[in-house]
Amino acid sequence: MKNVRNIKDIQVPPAGDFGELVKIRKYVLHTEEVLHEFGPPANPPQLRGFIAAVAANPYAGEYIEDLIPLMEALKPLGLLMAKRLADSLGGADKIVAYGKSALVGEDGELEHAALWHEPGGYGMRELIKPSKAIVPSTKKVAGPGRPLDVPLAHVNAAYVRSHFDCVECCIADAPRRDEVVWVQAMATGPRIYDRSGGLSADEIKGEDGLR
Repeated sequence: MKNVRNIKDIQVPPAGDFGELVKIRKYVLHTEEVLHEFGPPANPPQLRGFIAAVAANPYAGEYIEDLIPLMEALKPLGLLMAKRLADSLGGADKIVAYGKSALVGEDGELEHAALWHEPGGYGMRELIKPSKAIVPSTKKVAGPGRPLDVPLAHVNAAYVRSHFDCVECCIADAPRRDEVVWVQAMATGPRIYDRSGGLSADEIKGEDGLR
């Protein structure tokens, strides 16, 4: 695949063929509908969830200086996953919080997870408008079944406290030693009982991704 610096130019093949560097073993799609937390019923309920792709790590077991080819190859995957997750939560126009993470198997290195920053983040930002805020992220190296907290924050203003949240991703058989789990998370609303003060969603100016 040629280098494509603008993710808007990426075309996702219908069959999900991402080339030699990105071989998917399976997808995991998880959604939640938060009705209450021992208080009054949420109106509306918060929908949140994650999508994960369990993939072979082409760089497992050796040190590779140039990692950019894998980052480029992941861009169509980031778009495909973002669309599937947004659709499962009611559509991209319903999404108000997002985040991303990556979990690398034990034969990989932490820097491999960092390759998800651009494909995972911009895949979501291409669908969700406006989305000026940075996409929060976590990453770690661990074995199968280890949990990964995927952070959430408001899509257009990072200082909106009401949308600070997380979704836990845990897959019993992944990542194997030579795999990576690529994860995106989204939510349709804030924490249902938010009362922590600060900038509210209806006060967002949307100028700098912060306020």
